[in-house]
Amino acid sequence: MGKQFTGSEILLESLRRENVEVIFGLPGGVVLPLYDALYSSGIRHLLVRHEQAAAFAADGYARVTGKVGVCLGTSGPGATNLTTGLTSAMMDSIPVVALTGQVPLPLIGKDAFQECDTIGISMPSTKRSFLVRSAADLPSIMHQAFKTAISGRPGPVLVDLPKSVLMGTAEPTYPTTPGIEQLERIREWTDEDVERAVEMILESRRAVFYVGGGVIAANAWQELRELAELTHIPITTTLMGLGAFPSAHPLSLGMLGMHGSYATNQAICNCDLLIGIGVRFDDRVTGRLKDFASLAKKIHIDVDPAEVNKNVRVDVGLVGDARETIQALLQALQRHRREGKSPAPPARRQWLQRIESWRSEHPLTYDKYGNSVKPQYVIETLSHYTAEDAIVSVDVGQHQMWTAQFWRFRGPRTWLSSSGLGSMGYGFPAAMGAQLAFPDRQVIAVVGDGGFQMTLNDLATVAQYRVPVKIAIINNRALGMVRQWQEIFFEKRYCDIDLSFAPDFAKLAESYGIRGVRVDHRTDVPDAVRDFLSDREPRLIDFWVDPSENVYPIVPPGASLAEMVVEPPRVLVEEEVLDDLWAV
Repeated sequence: MGKQFTGSEILLESLRRENVEVIFGLPGGVVLPLYDALYSSGIRHLLVRHEQAAAFAADGYARVTGKVGVCLGTSGPGATNLTTGLTSAMMDSIPVVALTGQVPLPLIGKDAFQECDTIGISMPSTKRSFLVRSAADLPSIMHQAFKTAISGRPGPVLVDLPKSVLMGTAEPTYPTTPGIEQLERIREWTDEDVERAVEMILESRRAVFYVGGGVIAANAWQELRELAELTHIPITTTLMGLGAFPSAHPLSLGMLGMHGSYATNQAICNCDLLIGIGVRFDDRVTGRLKDFASLAKKIHIDVDPAEVNKNVRVDVGLVGDARETIQALLQALQRHRREGKSPAPPARRQWLQRIESWRSEHPLTYDKYGNSVKPQYVIETLSHYTAEDAIVSVDVGQHQMWTAQFWRFRGPRTWLSSSGLGSMGYGFPAAMGAQLAFPDRQVIAVVGDGGFQMTLNDLATVAQYRVPVKIAIINNRALGMVRQWQEIFFEKRYCDIDLSFAPDFAKLAESYGIRGVRVDHRTDVPDAVRDFLSDREPRLIDFWVDPSENVYPIVPPGASLAEMVVEPPRVLVEEEVLDDLWAV
């Protein structure tokens, strides 16, 4: 008989073999054997102050690296507190492995202390959930867990660990290849399907690429750019797709949908071909379904066959990995070009000019002349001064939409947002996870005063470990997006949106040993931002912005994209004037 190891030791060795660098977690009774083994394991552990933050941090780590993020909680409330973060990861297709403690196997179903049906609770929020029944099963289960999380359409996986398994012993047999190196790539399309799609692209005159998080998950952004430049077709992205295509590129249309720009939504309404890549056709993008891109033929590329024709009927569905599918389209289009058929007909230039005229008619703008601090100006200033490879993480609400609209995205895996679930409290802990992945890069958490109060207890975490996350609060003393909806759609019947009874966030940060400042004058914004970004320490800056500012454009619920509400026209400040504001 070979050497025996405890389940805890086998689990940690399995994690090492999957190249796990850090675990985000919080200890409790039934996982104490695991923490005892973790003490000398060589794997880093970050002690969070709430398990929800552990799940969000693992999510942030996964988004910026493309690797699997790992979080850990004890049984009962530890496991249930992870659920919101796992649901967010599930809806946004983020690879996370959650480890949860469970009462000893003989006590399951006996209503033991801190027992809950973690498998039953987690099933709708994960790709797969495992209940481990013996220490000997741990190597194969962990291998399957990591492989499942990263393969096909990525997502979270949960492994439930009874205390008796963690304390039990076995002689382990480990898989020879880590799960993360055995990706399963789905491909259901044929060469004939690709050729049909290519013919539609060649015949179109007013095409638009509609790109989502699937492009980033598949590491397909370089191929996407090549495809856009070959065909001269503009690209609009979902909230999840931001960063997949540079904001400054001439073919970039920015975000579409409920808070997309006027030009972008008009392009969707008037295109003759819509090519969706790694997208879900969700309600925040489509508005009223029957009117979404009603003049267009549609091609849908997605790794998940369940998404094709789920919400919108398409003319061609290409089920497969986005990168592999785009490469096939490129090869076919280049072959047609060699045969004398241009992938970029002259009519595309006229289409781009038409889009530019819509952009001039209703640009994304705001009042740059007032004395109050405008949130859009804060976002622009932060974007202006951050490093080229800076990562921005947001909560949910108005500040999230302003950041999506006004941040200059330069590359992929630099944008963190709970997009599908829309979970407040996400931005700060996700930024912690991203910072642990890239300790030398700038990571900025742009959060609202509402969302930040849901997870601000992890100021203790960044202070304890000196995690140099920069926290920028867009503080309008309210649940801003709820206030905006009550103003526009509920006749200004404001109900329970007042957050003016809140701590002084700068002083709160100081109480944790973190430098904090408040900014409430427009002219102070540039200097404050430069100072905020000047060191490698955790910092907090509390911007008291105009509380009456709303996010525009907005597509009212139940309306079509063509029925978006745009702001009343305002005089634009010339670009050099904005540069002067930053230079103050």
